[in-house]
Amino acid sequence: MTKRALITGVAGQDGTYLTDLLVANGYQVFGVLGPAPGAFVDRIESWDGAFVGVQADMTVTESLREVVAETRPDEVYNFAGISSVGQSWSQAELVANVNGVGVVRLLEAIHDLAPEARFCQASSAEIFGRPSQVPQNESTSIAPVSPYGDSKAYGHFVTTTYRNAHGIHANNAILYNHESPLRPVSFVTAKIADAAARIKLGLASELQIGNLDVRRDWGFAGDYVRAMWLMLQADSPSDYVISTGIAHSVRDVCQFAFERVGLDYERFVHVNPEFFRPAEAEILVGDSSRAREMLGWEPEVGFDELIGIMVDAHLARLSEGNA
Repeated sequence: MTKRALITGVAGQDGTYLTDLLVANGYQVFGVLGPAPGAFVDRIESWDGAFVGVQADMTVTESLREVVAETRPDEVYNFAGISSVGQSWSQAELVANVNGVGVVRLLEAIHDLAPEARFCQASSAEIFGRPSQVPQNESTSIAPVSPYGDSKAYGHFVTTTYRNAHGIHANNAILYNHESPLRPVSFVTAKIADAAARIKLGLASELQIGNLDVRRDWGFAGDYVRAMWLMLQADSPSDYVISTGIAHSVRDVCQFAFERVGLDYERFVHVNPEFFRPAEAEILVGDSSRAREMLGWEPEVGFDELIGIMVDAHLARLSEGNA
């Protein structure tokens, strides 16, 4: 029997890669497109009827109940949300409603209408805030330091609550930074890759950026959605840190990106205090031993390869005249 999957936030980076994976594995995929699906709609035809776009709103209970009842999913992946830490400082209430309370609305719909469905919540390393240990694992204290981290911590906790109280196969994927050529330039890695390409092509002369010394654990989005799929194939639900286990600084991203186009980043990258955040962890790096041991998961794309394919994608886009 064909498995049915429901993906909220399907038009984003993770939703796109997961849809590719699920369709390749014979799934019927139902994706909540959201108000601005953008380039995602260009990919739908390639899935040859295995993908169906649906509508729902994480802030509207009835819309989530309707989409769960309509799609009758075997698996649900919650990727919907406002994913910018910076934006969360200016829209804290909206971020809490979508990223936090929205998870409750979706889990309630699953509990009432599809209790056998397996659920994956896209949690975040930002729930650890300024972490009490390095690297972090599933037992690290949750102590967020941003409205985004707060909202993700709430979604994380409520997923655990519904697993324990209602027996739902509910899993938290504690995702560390994961990137790809699909990342919008509002994210620092994409901003850097885009700038390196623009400067190489003579379309820009400099890049202004915030703290170069912040260190993060960056992986490839395609690897991370594979981990989330593996979670829902496991007999028992759990929480899993998904990470590479290696931290790099924003400075490292700049160096690799500009080297890719034969330039010295120090000539073009300028620190601007306006881009510093009110509060930020200096280092987030994850210990994904549980996922590796329990799920047989391993990341396949390394940091240098990841930054390289991102820069190459921006070079190709800009060379074709696409701003």
